[in-house]
Amino acid sequence: MANVHEFDVVVVGGGGAGLMAAMNASKTARTAVISKLYPVRSHTGAAQGGIGAALGNIEEDNPDWHTFDTVKGSDYLGDQDAIEFMCREAVDAVYDLEHMGLPFTRNPDGRIAQRPFGGHTNNVTGKPVRRSCYAADRTGHMILQTLYQQCIKNNILFYDEFQVMDVLIVDGKAAGVVAVELATGELHVFHSKAVIIATGGHGRIWEITSNAYAYTGDGCAVVARRGIPLEDMEFFQFHPTGIFKLGILITEAVRGEGGILFNAKGERFMEKYAPRIKDLASRDVISRSMYLETRAGNDVNKQRFFYLDVTPEIVNKYAEIDGRTRPDGTPYRVTAEEIMSKIPDIADFCLTYLGVDPTRQPIPVQPTAHYAMGGIPTNKFGQVVIDEQNTVLPGLYAAGEVACVSVHGANRLGTNSLVDLVVFGKHSGLHAAEYALGADMPSLPDDPTGFMREQIDRLRAASGSENVATLARELKVEMFDNVGVFRTQAGLEQAVVKVQELRERFKQVKVTDTGKVFNMEMMQAWELGNMLDLALITAQSALARTESRGAHARDDYPARDDANWLKHTLAWMNGDEISLGYKPVVITQYAPKERTY
Repeated sequence: MANVHEFDVVVVGGGGAGLMAAMNASKTARTAVISKLYPVRSHTGAAQGGIGAALGNIEEDNPDWHTFDTVKGSDYLGDQDAIEFMCREAVDAVYDLEHMGLPFTRNPDGRIAQRPFGGHTNNVTGKPVRRSCYAADRTGHMILQTLYQQCIKNNILFYDEFQVMDVLIVDGKAAGVVAVELATGELHVFHSKAVIIATGGHGRIWEITSNAYAYTGDGCAVVARRGIPLEDMEFFQFHPTGIFKLGILITEAVRGEGGILFNAKGERFMEKYAPRIKDLASRDVISRSMYLETRAGNDVNKQRFFYLDVTPEIVNKYAEIDGRTRPDGTPYRVTAEEIMSKIPDIADFCLTYLGVDPTRQPIPVQPTAHYAMGGIPTNKFGQVVIDEQNTVLPGLYAAGEVACVSVHGANRLGTNSLVDLVVFGKHSGLHAAEYALGADMPSLPDDPTGFMREQIDRLRAASGSENVATLARELKVEMFDNVGVFRTQAGLEQAVVKVQELRERFKQVKVTDTGKVFNMEMMQAWELGNMLDLALITAQSALARTESRGAHARDDYPARDDANWLKHTLAWMNGDEISLGYKPVVITQYAPKERTY
Protein backbone atom coordinates (compact mmCIF):
# COMPACT_ATOMS: atom_id res chain seq x y z
CA MET A 1 0.00 0.00 0.00
CA ALA A 2 0.99 3.60 -0.43
CA ASN A 3 2.57 5.52 2.40
CA VAL A 4 0.01 5.94 5.20
CA HIS A 5 0.07 8.83 7.69
CA GLU A 6 -2.31 9.22 10.65
CA PHE A 7 -3.56 12.50 12.09
CA ASP A 8 -6.56 13.74 14.00
CA VAL A 9 -7.17 16.59 11.53
CA VAL A 10 -5.89 16.96 7.98
CA VAL A 11 -6.16 20.36 6.27
CA VAL A 12 -6.04 20.43 2.46
CA GLY A 13 -4.74 23.80 1.28
CA GLY A 14 -2.13 26.15 2.70
CA GLY A 15 -3.76 29.53 2.06
CA GLY A 16 -5.34 31.83 4.62
CA ALA A 17 -8.33 29.62 5.41
CA GLY A 18 -6.23 26.46 5.62
CA LEU A 19 -3.59 28.02 7.86
CA MET A 20 -6.23 29.60 10.11
CA ALA A 21 -7.99 26.26 10.41
CA ALA A 22 -4.76 24.37 11.09
CA MET A 23 -3.56 26.88 13.67
CA ASN A 24 -6.78 26.56 15.66
CA ALA A 25 -7.12 22.79 15.25
CA SER A 26 -3.53 22.24 16.39
CA LYS A 27 -4.31 23.59 19.85
CA THR A 28 -5.87 20.23 20.78
CA ALA A 29 -5.41 17.88 17.81
CA ARG A 30 -2.55 16.33 15.82
CA THR A 31 -2.77 18.38 12.64
CA ALA A 32 -1.20 18.30 9.17
CA VAL A 33 -1.46 20.70 6.23
CA ILE A 34 -1.25 19.32 2.69
CA SER A 35 -0.68 21.85 -0.08
CA LYS A 36 0.17 21.64 -3.77
CA LEU A 37 2.13 24.87 -3.26
CA TYR A 38 4.57 26.16 -0.71
CA PRO A 39 2.00 27.78 1.64
CA VAL A 40 3.17 31.40 1.41
CA ARG A 41 2.75 31.19 -2.39
CA SER A 42 -0.98 30.58 -1.91
CA HIS A 43 -3.46 32.93 -3.57
CA THR A 44 -4.43 34.66 -0.32
CA GLY A 45 -1.18 36.56 -0.80
CA ALA A 46 -2.71 38.33 -3.81
CA ALA A 47 -5.48 39.96 -1.74
CA GLN A 48 -4.65 43.63 -1.69
CA GLY A 49 -7.10 46.14 -0.30
CA GLY A 50 -8.06 45.09 3.21
CA ILE A 51 -10.16 43.08 5.64
CA GLY A 52 -13.54 44.49 6.67
CA ALA A 53 -14.38 44.91 10.34
CA ALA A 54 -16.51 47.51 12.11
CA LEU A 55 -13.79 48.70 14.49
CA GLY A 56 -14.97 52.31 14.32
CA ASN A 57 -11.39 53.57 14.64
CA ILE A 58 -11.98 56.64 12.43
CA GLU A 59 -15.74 57.17 12.38
CA GLU A 60 -18.90 55.62 13.75
CA ASP A 61 -19.49 52.03 12.65
CA ASN A 62 -20.92 48.81 14.05
CA PRO A 63 -21.28 45.12 13.08
CA ASP A 64 -24.99 45.54 12.37
CA TRP A 65 -24.19 47.99 9.58
CA HIS A 66 -21.58 45.56 8.23
CA THR A 67 -24.23 42.82 8.37
CA PHE A 68 -26.80 44.85 6.43
CA ASP A 69 -24.26 45.89 3.80
CA THR A 70 -23.27 42.24 3.33
CA VAL A 71 -26.92 41.12 3.05
CA LYS A 72 -27.66 43.92 0.59
CA GLY A 73 -24.47 43.23 -1.36
CA SER A 74 -25.43 39.55 -1.59
CA ASP A 75 -28.64 40.67 -3.35
CA TYR A 76 -30.46 39.02 -0.44
CA LEU A 77 -29.22 35.52 -1.30
CA GLY A 78 -26.80 35.32 1.65
CA ASP A 79 -27.88 33.36 4.72
CA GLN A 80 -28.42 36.06 7.30
CA ASP A 81 -27.65 33.97 10.39
CA ALA A 82 -24.19 33.18 8.99
CA ILE A 83 -23.65 36.80 7.90
CA GLU A 84 -24.52 38.10 11.37
CA PHE A 85 -22.07 35.61 12.87
CA MET A 86 -19.28 36.60 10.47
CA CYS A 87 -19.67 40.34 10.94
CA ARG A 88 -19.72 40.07 14.74
CA GLU A 89 -16.69 37.80 14.72
CA ALA A 90 -14.79 40.05 12.28
CA VAL A 91 -13.85 42.58 14.96
CA ASP A 92 -12.15 40.02 17.21
CA ALA A 93 -10.58 38.34 14.18
CA VAL A 94 -8.79 41.55 13.18
CA TYR A 95 -7.56 42.16 16.73
CA ASP A 96 -6.39 38.52 16.89
CA LEU A 97 -4.32 39.12 13.74
CA GLU A 98 -2.94 42.31 15.25
CA HIS A 99 -1.90 40.43 18.40
CA MET A 100 -0.18 37.81 16.26
CA GLY A 101 1.99 40.59 14.86
CA LEU A 102 0.35 41.49 11.56
CA PRO A 103 1.80 44.90 10.54
CA PHE A 104 -1.40 46.86 9.85
CA THR A 105 -1.13 50.40 8.54
CA ARG A 106 -1.74 52.75 11.49
CA ASN A 107 -3.50 56.01 12.24
CA PRO A 108 -1.39 58.75 13.86
CA ASP A 109 -2.82 57.68 17.24
CA GLY A 110 -1.49 54.13 16.72
CA ARG A 111 -4.80 52.40 16.08
CA ILE A 112 -5.41 50.26 12.98
CA ALA A 113 -6.11 52.50 9.96
CA GLN A 114 -9.33 52.02 7.99
CA ARG A 115 -10.45 53.19 4.54
CA PRO A 116 -13.63 53.08 2.41
CA PHE A 117 -14.44 50.11 0.18
CA GLY A 118 -17.21 49.41 -2.31
CA GLY A 119 -20.61 48.67 -0.78
CA HIS A 120 -19.62 49.47 2.81
CA THR A 121 -21.78 52.30 4.15
CA ASN A 122 -22.98 54.29 7.11
CA ASN A 123 -26.50 52.84 7.22
CA VAL A 124 -27.95 56.14 8.47
CA THR A 125 -26.47 58.53 5.89
CA GLY A 126 -25.93 56.00 3.08
CA LYS A 127 -22.45 57.41 2.53
CA PRO A 128 -19.26 55.29 2.36
CA VAL A 129 -17.81 54.31 5.73
CA ARG A 130 -14.17 53.56 6.54
CA ARG A 131 -14.31 49.86 7.46
CA SER A 132 -11.42 48.22 5.59
CA CYS A 133 -8.40 47.46 7.81
CA TYR A 134 -5.27 47.22 5.69
CA ALA A 135 -1.53 46.80 5.44
CA ALA A 136 -0.79 49.16 2.51
CA ASP A 137 -2.00 47.12 -0.51
CA ARG A 138 -0.46 43.86 0.73
CA THR A 139 -3.07 42.82 3.29
CA GLY A 140 -3.50 39.22 2.11
CA HIS A 141 0.26 38.75 1.88
CA MET A 142 0.66 39.92 5.47
CA ILE A 143 -2.14 37.66 6.70
CA LEU A 144 -0.55 34.68 4.96
CA GLN A 145 2.90 35.36 6.41
CA THR A 146 1.53 35.97 9.90
CA LEU A 147 -0.55 32.78 9.98
CA TYR A 148 2.26 30.67 8.54
CA GLN A 149 4.59 31.83 11.31
CA GLN A 150 1.97 30.90 13.91
CA CYS A 151 1.56 27.44 12.37
CA ILE A 152 5.31 26.86 12.45
CA LYS A 153 5.31 27.94 16.10
CA ASN A 154 2.59 25.34 16.78
CA ASN A 155 4.73 22.57 15.20
CA ILE A 156 2.13 21.73 12.56
CA LEU A 157 3.42 19.23 10.01
CA PHE A 158 3.41 20.54 6.43
CA TYR A 159 3.35 18.35 3.34
CA ASP A 160 4.24 20.89 0.66
CA GLU A 161 3.90 20.10 -3.05
CA PHE A 162 1.48 17.23 -2.46
CA GLN A 163 -1.56 17.18 -4.77
CA VAL A 164 -4.70 15.82 -3.11
CA MET A 165 -6.73 13.91 -5.71
CA ASP A 166 -9.36 12.11 -3.63
CA VAL A 167 -11.23 12.39 -0.34
CA LEU A 168 -12.04 9.15 1.49
CA ILE A 169 -15.57 8.68 2.83
CA VAL A 170 -16.32 5.46 4.71
CA ASP A 171 -19.71 4.59 6.20
CA GLY A 172 -20.89 8.14 5.66
CA LYS A 173 -17.94 9.75 7.45
CA ALA A 174 -14.72 11.40 6.32
CA ALA A 175 -11.71 9.10 6.69
CA GLY A 176 -8.87 11.07 5.12
CA VAL A 177 -7.48 12.02 1.71
CA VAL A 178 -5.20 10.56 -0.95
CA ALA A 179 -2.43 12.64 -2.50
CA VAL A 180 0.49 12.32 -4.89
CA GLU A 181 3.88 13.65 -3.82
CA LEU A 182 4.97 15.77 -6.77
CA ALA A 183 8.69 15.29 -6.15
CA THR A 184 8.51 11.48 -6.30
CA GLY A 185 5.19 10.51 -7.89
CA GLU A 186 4.43 8.30 -4.88
CA LEU A 187 0.89 7.99 -3.55
CA HIS A 188 0.20 8.88 0.09
CA VAL A 189 -2.86 8.14 2.23
CA PHE A 190 -3.56 10.67 4.98
CA HIS A 191 -5.79 8.76 7.40
CA SER A 192 -7.66 11.09 9.75
CA LYS A 193 -10.75 11.65 11.86
CA ALA A 194 -11.50 15.02 10.26
CA VAL A 195 -10.68 16.62 6.91
CA ILE A 196 -10.85 20.37 6.21
CA ILE A 197 -10.92 21.37 2.52
CA ALA A 198 -9.44 24.85 1.98
CA THR A 199 -8.23 24.77 -1.62
CA GLY A 200 -9.59 28.11 -2.87
CA GLY A 201 -11.60 28.92 -5.98
CA HIS A 202 -11.83 27.99 -9.64
CA GLY A 203 -11.43 31.25 -11.58
CA ARG A 204 -9.07 29.66 -14.11
CA ILE A 205 -12.08 28.38 -16.05
CA TRP A 206 -12.46 31.94 -17.48
CA GLU A 207 -10.22 33.57 -20.07
CA ILE A 208 -9.57 36.86 -18.23
CA THR A 209 -9.07 36.26 -14.50
CA SER A 210 -7.28 37.67 -11.50
CA ASN A 211 -6.82 34.15 -10.14
CA ALA A 212 -3.52 32.31 -9.81
CA TYR A 213 -2.73 29.38 -12.09
CA ALA A 214 -3.27 27.08 -9.10
CA TYR A 215 -6.95 28.05 -8.87
CA THR A 216 -8.36 25.09 -10.78
CA GLY A 217 -11.17 24.10 -8.40
CA ASP A 218 -9.50 20.97 -7.05
CA GLY A 219 -11.40 20.82 -3.74
CA CYS A 220 -14.84 21.29 -5.30
CA ALA A 221 -14.15 18.74 -8.04
CA VAL A 222 -12.81 16.10 -5.64
CA VAL A 223 -15.86 16.20 -3.35
CA ALA A 224 -18.32 16.44 -6.27
CA ARG A 225 -16.95 13.15 -7.61
CA ARG A 226 -17.80 11.62 -4.24
CA GLY A 227 -21.49 12.54 -4.52
CA ILE A 228 -21.44 15.77 -2.51
CA PRO A 229 -23.40 18.66 -4.06
CA LEU A 230 -21.98 22.09 -4.85
CA GLU A 231 -23.97 25.19 -3.93
CA ASP A 232 -24.71 28.37 -5.92
CA MET A 233 -22.08 27.71 -8.57
CA GLU A 234 -23.81 30.06 -11.04
CA PHE A 235 -22.64 33.02 -8.96
CA PHE A 236 -19.09 34.01 -9.87
CA GLN A 237 -17.92 37.55 -9.28
CA PHE A 238 -16.27 39.62 -11.99
CA HIS A 239 -14.17 42.35 -10.40
CA PRO A 240 -14.56 45.53 -12.46
CA THR A 241 -10.92 46.63 -12.33
CA GLY A 242 -8.55 44.07 -13.75
CA ILE A 243 -5.56 45.22 -15.80
CA PHE A 244 -6.60 45.30 -19.47
CA LYS A 245 -6.00 41.92 -21.19
CA LEU A 246 -4.03 40.48 -18.25
CA GLY A 247 -6.75 40.36 -15.58
CA ILE A 248 -4.29 41.18 -12.77
CA LEU A 249 -6.31 42.87 -10.06
CA ILE A 250 -6.32 46.60 -9.39
CA THR A 251 -7.67 46.63 -5.85
CA GLU A 252 -10.88 48.40 -4.92
CA ALA A 253 -8.72 50.38 -2.50
CA VAL A 254 -7.66 52.52 -5.48
CA ARG A 255 -11.26 53.73 -5.68
CA GLY A 256 -11.38 53.88 -1.88
CA GLU A 257 -8.49 56.34 -2.03
CA GLY A 258 -10.43 58.48 -4.53
CA GLY A 259 -9.89 56.86 -7.95
CA ILE A 260 -12.57 57.63 -10.56
CA LEU A 261 -13.81 55.50 -13.49
CA PHE A 262 -14.16 57.16 -16.91
CA ASN A 263 -15.46 56.00 -20.28
CA ALA A 264 -14.13 56.89 -23.74
CA LYS A 265 -16.03 60.17 -23.67
CA GLY A 266 -14.32 61.25 -20.48
CA GLU A 267 -17.57 60.80 -18.52
CA ARG A 268 -17.66 59.61 -14.93
CA PHE A 269 -20.17 56.97 -15.94
CA MET A 270 -20.93 55.52 -12.48
CA GLU A 271 -22.95 58.67 -11.71
CA LYS A 272 -25.62 57.20 -14.04
CA TYR A 273 -25.78 53.78 -12.39
CA ALA A 274 -25.09 54.47 -8.68
CA PRO A 275 -25.80 58.17 -8.13
CA ARG A 276 -25.29 58.11 -4.36
CA ILE A 277 -22.20 55.95 -3.95
CA LYS A 278 -20.84 56.24 -7.53
CA ASP A 279 -17.40 54.62 -7.94
CA LEU A 280 -17.75 52.79 -4.62
CA ALA A 281 -20.77 50.73 -5.66
CA SER A 282 -20.44 46.97 -5.21
CA ARG A 283 -18.49 44.98 -7.76
CA ASP A 284 -21.39 43.39 -9.61
CA VAL A 285 -23.00 46.80 -10.13
CA ILE A 286 -19.84 48.33 -11.61
CA SER A 287 -19.06 45.29 -13.80
CA ARG A 288 -22.57 45.38 -15.25
CA SER A 289 -22.30 49.15 -15.75
CA MET A 290 -19.12 48.59 -17.77
CA TYR A 291 -20.94 46.04 -19.91
CA LEU A 292 -23.78 48.50 -20.53
CA GLU A 293 -21.29 51.23 -21.41
CA THR A 294 -19.57 48.85 -23.82
CA ARG A 295 -22.89 47.98 -25.43
CA ALA A 296 -23.57 51.71 -25.84
CA GLY A 297 -20.21 52.10 -27.62
CA ASN A 298 -18.57 54.04 -24.77
CA ASP A 299 -15.63 51.69 -24.15
CA VAL A 300 -12.14 52.99 -24.96
CA ASN A 301 -11.05 52.32 -28.56
CA LYS A 302 -13.91 49.80 -28.84
CA GLN A 303 -11.72 47.34 -26.94
CA ARG A 304 -13.97 46.71 -23.91
CA PHE A 305 -11.89 48.63 -21.38
CA PHE A 306 -12.23 51.84 -19.38
CA TYR A 307 -9.95 54.19 -17.44
CA LEU A 308 -9.43 54.19 -13.69
CA ASP A 309 -7.86 57.53 -12.80
CA VAL A 310 -6.10 57.99 -9.45
CA THR A 311 -3.89 60.93 -10.42
CA PRO A 312 -3.82 63.62 -7.70
CA GLU A 313 -5.41 66.17 -10.05
CA ILE A 314 -8.47 63.97 -10.65
CA VAL A 315 -8.74 62.66 -7.06
CA ASN A 316 -8.64 66.16 -5.61
CA LYS A 317 -11.03 67.58 -8.21
CA TYR A 318 -13.72 64.97 -7.59
CA ALA A 319 -13.18 64.94 -3.82
CA GLU A 320 -14.18 68.61 -3.90
CA ILE A 321 -17.16 67.90 -6.17
CA ASP A 322 -18.36 65.05 -3.91
CA GLY A 323 -17.73 67.04 -0.72
CA ARG A 324 -15.34 64.38 0.53
CA THR A 325 -13.47 65.26 3.71
CA ARG A 326 -10.82 63.78 5.96
CA PRO A 327 -11.86 62.40 9.38
CA ASP A 328 -11.05 65.75 11.01
CA GLY A 329 -13.43 67.54 8.63
CA THR A 330 -10.77 69.15 6.43
CA PRO A 331 -11.03 68.84 2.62
CA TYR A 332 -9.72 65.56 1.23
CA ARG A 333 -6.59 66.27 -0.80
CA VAL A 334 -3.78 63.89 -1.75
CA THR A 335 -0.29 64.08 -3.22
CA ALA A 336 1.45 61.67 -5.58
CA GLU A 337 3.68 60.57 -2.69
CA GLU A 338 0.65 59.76 -0.50
CA ILE A 339 -0.96 57.71 -3.26
CA MET A 340 2.26 55.77 -3.84
CA SER A 341 2.59 55.03 -0.11
CA LYS A 342 -0.90 53.51 0.01
CA ILE A 343 -0.79 51.43 -3.21
CA PRO A 344 2.89 50.58 -3.78
CA ASP A 345 2.29 47.14 -5.30
CA ILE A 346 -0.45 48.41 -7.62
CA ALA A 347 1.85 51.17 -8.85
CA ASP A 348 4.53 48.58 -9.50
CA PHE A 349 2.10 46.33 -11.44
CA CYS A 350 1.02 49.25 -13.61
CA LEU A 351 4.60 50.28 -14.37
CA THR A 352 5.76 46.71 -15.00
CA TYR A 353 2.89 45.44 -17.17
CA LEU A 354 1.52 48.62 -18.77
CA GLY A 355 4.29 51.19 -18.58
CA VAL A 356 1.75 53.41 -16.80
CA ASP A 357 2.57 55.59 -13.79
CA PRO A 358 -0.79 55.76 -11.94
CA THR A 359 0.13 59.06 -10.31
CA ARG A 360 0.40 60.63 -13.78
CA GLN A 361 -1.75 58.51 -16.14
CA PRO A 362 -5.10 56.67 -15.97
CA ILE A 363 -5.04 52.87 -15.73
CA PRO A 364 -6.83 50.81 -18.45
CA VAL A 365 -9.13 48.30 -16.71
CA GLN A 366 -11.79 45.73 -17.59
CA PRO A 367 -13.86 43.19 -15.63
CA THR A 368 -11.89 40.09 -14.60
CA ALA A 369 -13.16 36.77 -13.21
CA HIS A 370 -12.33 37.13 -9.55
CA TYR A 371 -14.21 35.19 -6.87
CA ALA A 372 -16.44 32.14 -6.43
CA MET A 373 -19.47 32.82 -4.26
CA GLY A 374 -20.49 29.19 -4.67
CA GLY A 375 -18.70 26.04 -3.57
CA ILE A 376 -18.96 23.18 -1.08
CA PRO A 377 -22.03 23.80 1.10
CA THR A 378 -21.28 24.24 4.81
CA ASN A 379 -22.81 25.62 7.99
CA LYS A 380 -21.14 28.38 10.04
CA PHE A 381 -18.89 25.87 11.80
CA GLY A 382 -17.47 24.71 8.47
CA GLN A 383 -19.27 21.34 8.54
CA VAL A 384 -20.08 20.13 5.02
CA VAL A 385 -23.82 19.63 4.41
CA ILE A 386 -25.00 17.28 1.71
CA ASP A 387 -28.67 17.92 0.91
CA GLU A 388 -31.61 20.31 1.01
CA GLN A 389 -32.13 19.57 4.72
CA ASN A 390 -28.53 20.60 5.55
CA THR A 391 -27.61 17.11 6.73
CA VAL A 392 -24.02 17.15 8.04
CA LEU A 393 -21.41 14.71 6.70
CA PRO A 394 -19.47 13.89 9.91
CA GLY A 395 -15.77 14.73 9.87
CA LEU A 396 -15.77 16.73 6.61
CA TYR A 397 -15.25 20.51 6.69
CA ALA A 398 -14.59 23.29 4.20
CA ALA A 399 -13.49 26.91 4.64
CA GLY A 400 -12.52 29.91 2.53
CA GLU A 401 -13.38 30.42 -1.12
CA VAL A 402 -13.90 26.70 -1.76
CA ALA A 403 -16.81 26.75 0.72
CA CYS A 404 -20.31 28.22 0.45
CA VAL A 405 -21.56 29.13 3.94
CA SER A 406 -23.39 31.20 2.35
CA VAL A 407 -22.29 34.66 3.50
CA HIS A 408 -21.67 36.12 0.03
CA GLY A 409 -24.90 35.03 -1.63
CA ALA A 410 -25.09 36.34 -5.18
CA ASN A 411 -22.25 38.86 -4.81
CA ARG A 412 -19.36 39.29 -2.35
CA LEU A 413 -18.49 42.69 -0.93
CA GLY A 414 -14.86 43.73 -1.12
CA THR A 415 -12.83 42.89 2.04
CA ASN A 416 -15.26 40.10 3.00
CA SER A 417 -13.14 37.35 1.44
CA LEU A 418 -10.46 37.88 4.08
CA VAL A 419 -13.13 38.13 6.78
CA ASP A 420 -14.59 34.85 5.52
CA LEU A 421 -11.32 32.93 5.61
CA VAL A 422 -10.20 34.07 9.07
CA VAL A 423 -13.61 33.68 10.73
CA PHE A 424 -14.70 30.39 9.18
CA GLY A 425 -11.16 29.06 8.98
CA LYS A 426 -10.93 29.56 12.74
CA HIS A 427 -14.26 27.92 13.54
CA SER A 428 -13.83 24.98 11.17
CA GLY A 429 -10.46 24.28 12.81
CA LEU A 430 -11.87 24.50 16.34
CA HIS A 431 -14.91 22.37 15.47
CA ALA A 432 -12.88 19.75 13.59
CA ALA A 433 -10.50 19.38 16.52
CA GLU A 434 -13.41 19.06 18.95
CA TYR A 435 -15.02 16.44 16.70
CA ALA A 436 -11.74 14.50 16.46
CA LEU A 437 -11.34 14.39 20.24
CA GLY A 438 -14.64 12.54 20.56
CA ALA A 439 -14.35 10.29 17.50
CA ASP A 440 -12.66 6.98 16.86
CA MET A 441 -10.26 6.68 13.93
CA PRO A 442 -12.46 5.56 11.00
CA SER A 443 -11.62 2.48 8.97
CA LEU A 444 -9.86 2.83 5.64
CA PRO A 445 -11.35 1.35 2.46
CA ASP A 446 -9.79 -1.93 1.28
CA ASP A 447 -8.09 -0.07 -1.59
CA PRO A 448 -7.86 3.60 -0.53
CA THR A 449 -5.83 4.67 -3.58
CA GLY A 450 -7.97 2.79 -6.12
CA PHE A 451 -10.14 5.66 -7.34
CA MET A 452 -7.12 7.94 -7.67
CA ARG A 453 -5.18 5.32 -9.65
CA GLU A 454 -8.16 4.93 -11.99
CA GLN A 455 -8.01 8.66 -12.82
CA ILE A 456 -4.26 8.49 -13.50
CA ASP A 457 -4.54 5.30 -15.54
CA ARG A 458 -7.25 6.84 -17.78
CA LEU A 459 -4.99 9.78 -18.56
CA ARG A 460 -2.14 7.44 -19.48
CA ALA A 461 -4.27 5.07 -21.56
CA ALA A 462 -6.08 7.62 -23.75
CA SER A 463 -5.46 7.89 -27.51
CA GLY A 464 -3.60 11.20 -27.31
CA SER A 465 -5.64 12.78 -30.11
CA GLU A 466 -6.44 15.83 -27.95
CA ASN A 467 -4.21 18.46 -26.35
CA VAL A 468 -4.60 19.90 -22.82
CA ALA A 469 -3.66 23.46 -23.80
CA THR A 470 -6.09 23.51 -26.74
CA LEU A 471 -9.01 22.24 -24.67
CA ALA A 472 -8.21 24.66 -21.84
CA ARG A 473 -8.09 27.62 -24.23
CA GLU A 474 -11.43 26.70 -25.83
CA LEU A 475 -13.03 26.25 -22.40
CA LYS A 476 -11.87 29.63 -21.10
CA VAL A 477 -13.01 31.56 -24.18
CA GLU A 478 -16.42 29.85 -24.14
CA MET A 479 -16.95 30.57 -20.44
CA PHE A 480 -15.85 34.20 -20.73
CA ASP A 481 -18.06 34.85 -23.75
CA ASN A 482 -21.22 33.04 -22.66
CA VAL A 483 -21.02 32.54 -18.87
CA GLY A 484 -19.44 35.90 -18.08
CA VAL A 485 -20.71 39.28 -16.88
CA PHE A 486 -23.98 39.01 -18.85
CA ARG A 487 -25.75 35.80 -19.87
CA THR A 488 -28.58 34.70 -22.15
CA GLN A 489 -30.57 31.51 -22.70
CA ALA A 490 -28.97 30.92 -26.10
CA GLY A 491 -25.46 31.65 -24.85
CA LEU A 492 -25.79 29.41 -21.81
CA GLU A 493 -27.26 26.58 -23.88
CA GLN A 494 -24.32 26.93 -26.27
CA ALA A 495 -21.89 26.87 -23.31
CA VAL A 496 -23.44 23.68 -21.92
CA VAL A 497 -23.14 21.94 -25.29
CA LYS A 498 -19.58 23.17 -25.77
CA VAL A 499 -18.42 22.09 -22.32
CA GLN A 500 -20.03 18.67 -22.80
CA GLU A 501 -18.17 18.37 -26.10
CA LEU A 502 -14.90 19.37 -24.41
CA ARG A 503 -15.47 16.78 -21.67
CA GLU A 504 -15.87 14.11 -24.33
CA ARG A 505 -12.71 15.26 -26.09
CA PHE A 506 -10.90 15.30 -22.73
CA LYS A 507 -11.28 11.50 -22.62
CA GLN A 508 -8.76 11.38 -25.49
CA VAL A 509 -6.13 13.50 -23.72
CA LYS A 510 -3.06 11.36 -23.12
CA VAL A 511 -0.23 12.07 -20.70
CA THR A 512 2.98 11.28 -22.56
CA ASP A 513 5.36 11.92 -19.65
CA THR A 514 5.94 8.49 -18.07
CA GLY A 515 8.25 9.84 -15.38
CA LYS A 516 7.35 10.21 -11.71
CA VAL A 517 9.42 13.22 -10.66
CA PHE A 518 7.41 16.44 -10.94
CA ASN A 519 5.17 15.09 -13.68
CA MET A 520 3.43 18.42 -14.25
CA GLU A 521 1.91 17.24 -17.53
CA MET A 522 -0.11 14.75 -15.48
CA MET A 523 -1.14 17.39 -12.95
CA GLN A 524 -2.18 19.91 -15.59
CA ALA A 525 -4.27 17.30 -17.37
CA TRP A 526 -5.98 16.30 -14.12
CA GLU A 527 -6.60 19.96 -13.24
CA LEU A 528 -8.21 20.49 -16.66
CA GLY A 529 -10.63 17.68 -15.81
CA ASN A 530 -11.56 19.56 -12.63
CA MET A 531 -12.17 22.77 -14.54
CA LEU A 532 -14.34 21.03 -17.13
CA ASP A 533 -16.51 19.45 -14.43
CA LEU A 534 -16.99 22.75 -12.61
CA ALA A 535 -17.66 24.65 -15.84
CA LEU A 536 -20.49 22.27 -16.69
CA ILE A 537 -22.02 22.63 -13.21
CA THR A 538 -21.70 26.44 -13.43
CA ALA A 539 -23.27 26.71 -16.88
CA GLN A 540 -26.16 24.37 -16.10
CA SER A 541 -26.89 26.08 -12.78
CA ALA A 542 -26.88 29.46 -14.56
CA LEU A 543 -29.11 28.19 -17.36
CA ALA A 544 -31.72 27.04 -14.85
CA ARG A 545 -31.82 30.34 -12.91
CA THR A 546 -34.16 32.51 -14.97
CA GLU A 547 -33.58 35.82 -13.19
CA SER A 548 -30.84 38.40 -12.64
CA ARG A 549 -29.38 38.56 -9.13
CA GLY A 550 -25.98 39.86 -8.05
CA ALA A 551 -23.21 38.48 -10.23
CA HIS A 552 -25.68 36.36 -12.24
CA ALA A 553 -27.05 38.80 -14.83
CA ARG A 554 -29.38 37.55 -17.56
CA ASP A 555 -30.10 39.81 -20.55
CA ASP A 556 -33.27 37.82 -21.18
CA TYR A 557 -34.44 37.87 -17.54
CA PRO A 558 -33.24 41.28 -16.30
CA ALA A 559 -35.34 41.43 -13.11
CA ARG A 560 -34.66 39.77 -9.77
CA ASP A 561 -37.42 37.22 -9.07
CA ASP A 562 -37.82 36.69 -5.33
CA ALA A 563 -41.08 34.79 -5.76
CA ASN A 564 -39.40 31.95 -7.65
CA TRP A 565 -35.65 32.29 -7.10
CA LEU A 566 -35.00 33.37 -3.52
CA LYS A 567 -33.28 30.02 -2.97
CA HIS A 568 -29.89 28.34 -3.17
CA THR A 569 -28.97 25.99 -6.01
CA LEU A 570 -27.53 22.56 -5.19
CA ALA A 571 -25.87 20.68 -8.08
CA TRP A 572 -24.94 17.00 -8.00
CA MET A 573 -22.59 15.51 -10.57
CA ASN A 574 -23.46 11.99 -11.70
CA GLY A 575 -20.92 11.06 -14.37
CA ASP A 576 -21.90 13.13 -17.41
CA GLU A 577 -25.20 14.29 -15.89
CA ILE A 578 -25.86 17.24 -13.56
CA SER A 579 -28.95 17.17 -11.35
CA LEU A 580 -30.18 20.29 -9.56
CA GLY A 581 -32.01 20.84 -6.29
CA TYR A 582 -32.79 23.87 -4.17
CA LYS A 583 -32.96 24.97 -0.53
CA PRO A 584 -34.30 28.15 1.11
CA VAL A 585 -32.29 31.23 2.01
CA VAL A 586 -32.11 31.93 5.75
CA ILE A 587 -33.70 35.33 6.46
CA THR A 588 -33.59 36.70 10.00
CA GLN A 589 -34.17 40.48 10.02
CA TYR A 590 -33.73 41.92 6.51
CA ALA A 591 -36.57 41.21 4.10
CA PRO A 592 -35.50 41.46 0.45
CA LYS A 593 -35.94 44.84 -1.16
CA GLU A 594 -34.56 46.64 -4.20
CA ARG A 595 -30.88 47.56 -3.95
CA THR A 596 -30.07 51.24 -4.37
CA TYR A 597 -26.67 52.91 -4.47
